[in-house]
Amino acid sequence: MKTRNLVLLGVAGVVLAGLVAWALRPQPIAVEAAAVTQGPFEQTVVDDGKTRVRDRYVIAAPLAGSVERIRLEPGDAVRHGQVVALLTPTAPAFLDARTARELQERIGAADAQFARARAEALKVLAQRDQARADLVRQAKLAAGGFLSPTAREQAELALRTAERAVDAARFAEEAARHDAAQARAALVRYKSGDPSSKWEVVSPVNGSVLKVNQKSESPVGLGAPLLEVADARSLEAVVDVLSQDAVAIRPGMAARVEVGVGVAAVPARVRLIEPAAFTKVSALGVEEQRVNVVLDFAGPLDHVWTMGDGFRVEAHIVTHREENAVKVPVGALFREGAGWAVFVVEDDRASKRAVKVPRRNSAEAMVEDGVKPGNLVVVYPSDALRDGSRLEVSRGARR
Repeated sequence: MKTRNLVLLGVAGVVLAGLVAWALRPQPIAVEAAAVTQGPFEQTVVDDGKTRVRDRYVIAAPLAGSVERIRLEPGDAVRHGQVVALLTPTAPAFLDARTARELQERIGAADAQFARARAEALKVLAQRDQARADLVRQAKLAAGGFLSPTAREQAELALRTAERAVDAARFAEEAARHDAAQARAALVRYKSGDPSSKWEVVSPVNGSVLKVNQKSESPVGLGAPLLEVADARSLEAVVDVLSQDAVAIRPGMAARVEVGVGVAAVPARVRLIEPAAFTKVSALGVEEQRVNVVLDFAGPLDHVWTMGDGFRVEAHIVTHREENAVKVPVGALFREGAGWAVFVVEDDRASKRAVKVPRRNSAEAMVEDGVKPGNLVVVYPSDALRDGSRLEVSRGARR
């Protein structure tokens, strides 16, 4: 064979080997990537709840008899002292002494409730005055730079809470006074011997009708609920959260309440974490220990006029916030021993880096060390991905 043919054969063999090696080389792995960002990070507890009126009053029948048809409808406004129902008392039979005694004891119980409500009103008035004085001192310290803005916000929240407690105590005192007056009037009506006369049932407070329990004319017993009255715009939100999440929640923490699709979230504050948990069965049939967390709306409800008592809401309670945190998507994290790691895109290759993850939420994780803002990290890395693997990153992810 001529030398020229041998050279051509050798060149062809080298080219063929190169083509085979190129065809058998590892192919780039198609991945999605997201940029590492820097900005506010929030760790939240998210759960469903419902709204409820802060002070609800059930107007009940002060004595047994027949109630006339109640003309009021849910949503109708009522005033303090307005007649909401008319009751025709039942004539007592063979109960003279016992009925008189029961009505007298009822007067004593009503007077005691009124005295208790009055004492509670004086107590919350003193607490409000103390909260107001504390806020004045906190404002002076904050103006001099000796107090953090958070501490001043806590003092303002304490004053607002105390003022609402004063309103609630005054309503309770007025309701107790109303009950005592009704008890005395019932005894006078019994002694008058005229059970056929009409008995006027009046509203103890200003507000609106939430529910009519007894719409049609019918006989009712002593203490039977007739209707419910409250200030329909004085709302709070009650959210039941898992007990293991509740341990991270404190009174005064900020929250956002989602009230509906297309409606701006309403800011709120945690007022109370109830001290007792309860068992609730989830949609999957699992028993869970849950705790009620009560939120006060911190913003006006002018843009949600249709929201009332018992409406479903979704609350986001902020348990931790960082203003300038380095963040990566949760989907970019994977376990590396006892810690966490991510794949960073460098020159179309995967570079595995260990990161510290002190906190995370459902969408983002706050990271320390390993990555910088602007880096591209692989989202949802597959098991085939290794350190140094060639990557084919989608064009949209690079932007």
